[in-house]
Amino acid sequence: MRAVVFEAFGETPELTETPDPACPPDGVVIAVEATGLCRSDWHGWMGHDPGIALPHVPGHELAGTVVETGPGVRRWAVGDRVTTPFVLACGRCGSCARGDGHVCEDQRQPGFTQWGSFAELVALPRADLNLVRLPESVPSDVAASLGCRFATAYRAVVHVGRVRAGETLVVHGCGGVGLSAVMVAVALGARVLAVDPDPASLALAERLGATPVAVGDLDGSADASLDAFGSRTSLAASIACLRPRGRHVQVGLLGGDDAAPPVDLGRVLALELQLLGSHGMPVSDYPELLSQVAAGTLDPGLLLRDRIGLADAGDRLAALGRPGAGAGGTTVILPGAWAPP
Repeated sequence: MRAVVFEAFGETPELTETPDPACPPDGVVIAVEATGLCRSDWHGWMGHDPGIALPHVPGHELAGTVVETGPGVRRWAVGDRVTTPFVLACGRCGSCARGDGHVCEDQRQPGFTQWGSFAELVALPRADLNLVRLPESVPSDVAASLGCRFATAYRAVVHVGRVRAGETLVVHGCGGVGLSAVMVAVALGARVLAVDPDPASLALAERLGATPVAVGDLDGSADASLDAFGSRTSLAASIACLRPRGRHVQVGLLGGDDAAPPVDLGRVLALELQLLGSHGMPVSDYPELLSQVAAGTLDPGLLLRDRIGLADAGDRLAALGRPGAGAGGTTVILPGAWAPP
């Protein structure tokens, strides 16, 4: 199969021929029809994730068709169209027992703990626990974002941030996660303020129903605030814009020099602010999300900016560290039709 591989952190990934993946006994092999280009992949490529072993194939947002099943798989068959959360839960640990598979204590992650979906094929273990069936009405390029960005934003806004109609939510960073959060919060009936240095990102946020603002215009009255970018600057701004007993939700990954940012705990204590982390979404919440996507209440397709092939994926991944690289919407990689040898 063809796959995008990097041999060293920070070195531009190359498209190359690699052996087809072996099917796990409890898993499947999926022909990848679409996979998202996400800033989390960039963090992994930069070496910010200790779980990555080299050489490596990135990619964790995917949609495709099952082409092989392991002997232990009961729920899936060749030909099924599926996606999956980026956390593959074990089903045995305490978190899984509580229904919190997205923070599984023995999790696997395509594109991080194992080779990912910047390839024609990807092997996924634990299939019966983690695969999600796709409605025929949801195309693969749209479904790819449901494995991470859109699903992550949905849970961050609805279940973690508990945003309600009439409340004010500030979204810091209008890349894929931030724009998804804007769409979800607007659909809930919230007033959404969008912060981003890029005019194209702000213009799309405005088309989705948000009001573009600068950090200096925020007056400390927001009910909830979401850092979708992930930096010490955006984190500080998110906490600073909250009203007493407001809710900060951290979604953007913090890596490199920003991995351990300072937090104004004096303000947190004095105003009884809530600091909340949000990491993906459990499989059990996918039917709720997919029903809204299938009905058109939420339309992740509106966020798609570019569709590229595997040949362009390495350069585009490397470019995500440049200012404005993720502006104006999301990018999906279409590996092309795969056929058995």
